[in-house]
Amino acid sequence: MMVAIRPSRSALYFIDVRAQVPFRFGKETLERVTCARVMCEVEEDSRGSFRGWGESPLSAQWAWPSNVPLLEREAALRQFCCEVLEAWSAYDAGGHPLALGHAFLRETLPGLLVSFNARQSADRQMPYLAALMCCAPFDIALHDAYGHATGRPVYDCYSSSDMPDDLAAYLGAADFKGLYPSDFLSYGASKIPAWHAVGGLDALSGEATASDEARKGIPATLEEWIRKDELSRLKIKLSGTDFEWDYERMINVVDVSMPRGVTMLGVDFNGTVTDPQYVINLVGRIRRDRPDALDALCYIEEPFAPELLERETDVSAVAKWAPCVLDESAHDWRVMEKASTLGYSGVVVKTCKTQTEALLTLSWAKHHGLEVLTQDLTNPMLAQIAHAQLGAHASPGIGLETNSMQFYPDASADEARVHPGLYQRVGGCLDLKTISGPGFGYRIHEIDRQLPEPATTSW
Repeated sequence: MMVAIRPSRSALYFIDVRAQVPFRFGKETLERVTCARVMCEVEEDSRGSFRGWGESPLSAQWAWPSNVPLLEREAALRQFCCEVLEAWSAYDAGGHPLALGHAFLRETLPGLLVSFNARQSADRQMPYLAALMCCAPFDIALHDAYGHATGRPVYDCYSSSDMPDDLAAYLGAADFKGLYPSDFLSYGASKIPAWHAVGGLDALSGEATASDEARKGIPATLEEWIRKDELSRLKIKLSGTDFEWDYERMINVVDVSMPRGVTMLGVDFNGTVTDPQYVINLVGRIRRDRPDALDALCYIEEPFAPELLERETDVSAVAKWAPCVLDESAHDWRVMEKASTLGYSGVVVKTCKTQTEALLTLSWAKHHGLEVLTQDLTNPMLAQIAHAQLGAHASPGIGLETNSMQFYPDASADEARVHPGLYQRVGGCLDLKTISGPGFGYRIHEIDRQLPEPATTSW
């Protein structure tokens, strides 16, 4: 029997996390982050009430790169989360979480953002990606609650047995008739390869860039990380604005890592490049000087500034070297529908862009033969569990990026006592064996985390 849930009340918590090691990417540096954690209670007519939990870092540096002071952007994100809670509290509908989440994202969130931005100055307009990130913990919590209402893992709830509508109802194409997210998901992975992020400030070998006191046992260099975690996959953050620095950084990373067993590389520009020729020249020069590095290059992530996509700039000449994948720009599958005609050949899914959008985007992308990657937002605590679950079901072969243990491992100490394999990388992998039970398998009642007072509630 299909189960329909109806959101009834919610609570929003803000948990502040300080990095023990700074993380440089794009034009910004992450030294701290606020995580939004949401409790969502739902009602099911014949079964009663159930609670679900969701969490996402509110990374202004990633979702809202801007010259607006960071404290102002962070305050705006927290305020918008409170407004999202109010909107969910007034949302009077029931059904499957994918249907509820999809309707909220299409019908409610855009207007909520318009209303919020109308109260801000012209130079402080929140982008849609940031609004989506604020919505993510509510959406994740709704999916988790559904799993609890059915008494099953949530990834077992995305087939025709639970969903009254197939993907054609969401993706608007006849070729999705009779297909469901479960048709595009993988099952059975208990371990998944881990991608290590090489930030712009990370020392590669030799001396560290952060004090030993702050590190508290965190490896000081990439060389040490490779040896400790037996890494085979690296995602390298590049500037996109300093060609010589990017070239030297790639060469140095390759020279440190590949002789030590690294076999797979990815590069991420975080949308900073303004001319495709920049990437073409960079990859060409690396091919000339380190041909093995090009053989190991698995993807080129979010290379270009958003305006290139808006101007419909063709990137096929870049994608011939490696799949050219979108992250920040791909806030839903409709973006990929356009981007795929311009040479983009893959997409990044993240729980911080909502569980609902992740499922729809990966389904659309896989159906059209595009690469699907699961990348990180430096997820700690509960956010890491939903993130690892997405990676295990979306892209278990290529693995997932996971880096919170590099920058703020202490933040997840309470969760790590229950799920040790999710917060450390052993043999180059995450171990998911401790995930069990309904929803996302958090086992939240076993996690001894003392939450702060709620920032706001709907009761």
